[in-house]
Amino acid sequence: MTDTVNEIGLAIIGCGTIGRIRAKYAREYPGIKWLGLCDVNEELGRQLAREVNADFFTADAEKLIKRSEVNATMIITEENKHTEPTLMAVERGHKLFIEKPLATEARESLQILDAITGEGLDACIGYTQRFRRRFLAVKERLQNGQIGDVHTVTTRAFMNRMVPIATIAKTNERHNLTPMVVSGTHSLDMSMWLMEGKTPASVYARSVDKVLSEWGTKDSTLGIFTMDDGTLFSMNICWALPEVWPGTVYGLEIGIVGEKGVIDIEDTHRDLVLATEEKLPGGYISGGYEAPERHVDFLTSYPPGDLWNNQLYGPMREETIGWFSRIMMGTPTPHATAKEGHNNLLHTMAMDLSAKTGKEIALPIDPEEFYK
Repeated sequence: MTDTVNEIGLAIIGCGTIGRIRAKYAREYPGIKWLGLCDVNEELGRQLAREVNADFFTADAEKLIKRSEVNATMIITEENKHTEPTLMAVERGHKLFIEKPLATEARESLQILDAITGEGLDACIGYTQRFRRRFLAVKERLQNGQIGDVHTVTTRAFMNRMVPIATIAKTNERHNLTPMVVSGTHSLDMSMWLMEGKTPASVYARSVDKVLSEWGTKDSTLGIFTMDDGTLFSMNICWALPEVWPGTVYGLEIGIVGEKGVIDIEDTHRDLVLATEEKLPGGYISGGYEAPERHVDFLTSYPPGDLWNNQLYGPMREETIGWFSRIMMGTPTPHATAKEGHNNLLHTMAMDLSAKTGKEIALPIDPEEFYK
């Protein structure tokens, strides 16, 4: 971790659903003395700037990042738009928080990582689930060796179609907006983090696209990683469940088997179910997307957290406030690093490449392999 700062001058690039959440946390944090916002949608961005009493708004990212007040930048744009503002912030030596994925192109991801590493900057990637108590508890037990050396891990993620439709509808650059790159990366990051110290040696995967092909993406991708020590890790995601599926976004199951024990994680949110004759909101709201009417909901299944008194509590609050404390006081945090973010992208893309070619892919993989 690099040197801390006495006070934060924060630039937030992107004022959509997640940018709005993080901007509100930023305005509440006493260490942030200056807050600037940027979004290409001026109406959206200016509305948020008024709500959080921002000190500055512009539709020009470069204009904001180059402001003398700014020493920290959060990149919260669409997945395809991270590279340019990130590199501008790196050039200015800012503390960095970048929403996952680091980029959606392997070359650009490596370019960002090399720039961050070359400048010796502290950069964190937005993998919010690392800040949930249940996963932190599991991480601690694994670090303490309570189930011995891990040899088998199974991960299954289920999502309804709201996220892929809302994500893909915003852009024509869809070739890398796959279930693994956009959403499976969360469960892959969690699994890799829990298996810290084990390095993937190969992956074999298959995909299917019976439902979401009209949107230019896959329904499901299932794969098996072989780690360098022989550990097997199955990573499976389907984001094509019906839009009325009660899980707001993510339902996850992870099984971790060690030589001396097992940890079985059920994170499907079916322990807290709401059923009503009233129409329920869709849960995932983004860029004008309107979910169909629902009458059943798995409460607590929205990854950023849960509302009380018009305030969002949960892992995204912990993650955001934790980052502010990290850069002001040097507080150790479980944030993903830029290196981990880059590796996650390459691993998800390697799964897609394996599914496309029908071949096992050796790891680590050179980013140039994806352009052949």
